Formats: sequence, C-alpha cells, structure tokens
Amino acid sequence: MSQKNVMRENAFQKDTVQTDVVQENMCKKDEAQKNGIRGAIFDLDGVLLDSMSVWNDLGVRYLKKRGIEPEDGLGQILFSMSMEQGADYLKEQYHLPDTPQEILNGIEQMIQDFYFYEVQPKEGAKELLQFLQKQNVKMITATSSPREHVTKALQRIGLFDYLEQIYTTGEVGESKHSPLIYQLAAESLGTKPEETLVFEDSLYALKTAKKAGFRAIGVYDADGETDQEGVRQTGELYLKRLSEFEQYWTN
Repeated sequence: MSQKNVMRENAFQKDTVQTDVVQENMCKKDEAQKNGIRGAIFDLDGVLLDSMSVWNDLGVRYLKKRGIEPEDGLGQILFSMSMEQGADYLKEQYHLPDTPQEILNGIEQMIQDFYFYEVQPKEGAKELLQFLQKQNVKMITATSSPREHVTKALQRIGLFDYLEQIYTTGEVGESKHSPLIYQLAAESLGTKPEETLVFEDSLYALKTAKKAGFRAIGVYDADGETDQEGVRQTGELYLKRLSEFEQYWTN
C-alpha cells in the first residue's frame, strides 16, 4: 500500500546495474553545462531518505505490531491496492474487529512514526548536500510525502538546514506526472530549468522533469523503481551511489 502516486514497484533487480556506470557518466558529461548549474531539486523518498522499504511492507508491519503473523506474499497482494482497499482486505482476511477507517488510521499513524523516529538518510546524502552547498548551488525538495512527515525526518537526521524549501505534490495539487512542482521549486530558487538539477529515483518523475527542460539525474534505490535501465537511459547522469556525483562534477 502506498500514497506515493503509483506506489513504487518492488525492486529486486540489484544485479541489473552495469559495472561501468561511472565511466558512462563521464562520457555523458558536458563541462560547460556543468559549470552553469545554479540549483538542485531533490525528491526525498528513495533519494535523500532511505524510506522506500516501509511502503513495501506496510501490511506486514501493521499486523506484526498487533501480534498477528502475516501470510506469505502479503506485500505483493496489497501492491496494487489503494490504502483504503488495503484496509478492507486486512479487516476481512484477518477478521480484525476494527473498522476499515480505524485500520487506515492505524497504518497512517505507523507511517508517521516511521518518518518521525526511524527513517535514516540514504548513504552519502549529507555529503552530497554539503558538496553542492560549497559549489553555491541552491537546493530545494519536491516530494509526494506529507510536509509534516518529511520535515520532522529532515530535521531529526540533520538535512533540513541545507534545503531552502519543501514542495509537496499534495499542496501543489498535481502529481509528478505534471512538471508543476518542479517549475514552482525552480521559480523559488530563481533558476531556469536548464541550470537546475532534478534528482529522482522514479522513472516517470524523471521523464517529467527531463521533458520540462530540467537536468535529470537518476538515483538508484534497492526498494524503488524496477526499471533501472530506463532510469539510467533517461537521466543525463545515473547514480548507483550518491557519492558518485562529486566525481562527475570534479572530473
């Protein structure tokens, strides 16, 4: 179950990433354009926050918290369901005494607790933000998660102060199938699309940003997008690890 647009597909394709990613990125790089970068827009889940796994096992977490052993493959069963449909399924399948709304409230509370107290930064996230800050690149976020959740998470793990603003699809009123959130973020930064990087782990969002003229950077996440080849081909740069970006910039 997920509220992050079209729920991220389970990704078990770690072996699909080619070993020559860094060399390929070097070939793609255009030095003149690189020096023109003035802004960066970051997705959060799967890019700066190591949070995608929670969306893949919400049902399992919820049941285990209540002392109920979940069936095998529950995550796959709930994969295509909305949050509301998932709550209905859990009630009927596990004969829960709660109403579907009470189950949904419990799941939403669990998600909030995860962001408030558990979620950690992706490896290399803080170092990447520090590096871009030293390059005088202004940074902002564009996320599909609720503002309160990600604000608490970013403050707790020490990333909040690097970012000038948080834009959410819920507040903007458009999903990332529309470029509006990126356009508003760039406007806030005072940068043009062609001088603004957009870091995304989702293929559809990456395509949206690229089509709108932004400098699209694909980011690998083990629990995110299954079509890693698509992410690699769409972005002008593909990062298996966030730490690879500094090498791209400085070489």
